Amino acid sequence: MVSKDQSIGAAILLVCVVLAVFYLVTLFYPSWLELVFGIKATWISDAQFWVIAIPVFIAFIAIMGIGAWIGWTMATTPPPKPIEEITSEIEEKKEEPVTTTEEQAKPTEGTEEEKKPERKKKN
Repeated sequence: MVSKDQSIGAAILLVCVVLAVFYLVTLFYPSWLELVFGIKATWISDAQFWVIAIPVFIAFIAIMGIGAWIGWTMATTPPPKPIEEITSEIEEKKEEPVTTTEEQAKPTEGTEEEKKPERKKKN
């Protein structure tokens, strides 16, 4: 089952990838706007265009990459435990009787003898 955070992460990832593809296609093939939407692309000179377009393109793709990474992380990370479950675990640990270290370290009778193997005597 997908949690709310995972759904939001998947949506962020999808939006970032779609916007990046839209920007890329529009930047390098502006004539598609006229074909699809009837918007005529008029540009400034080629040199001015590339001086502006390249840094903007790099920055935009970097931002979309970060957004896509955040979305991917949110989409693939399992949801955290509910706070009620965490508090009940803490309360259960407090209720358990705590034994002293002496009681934990004290061996039961006969265990040491059973653990030691018999040594063969050398003549």
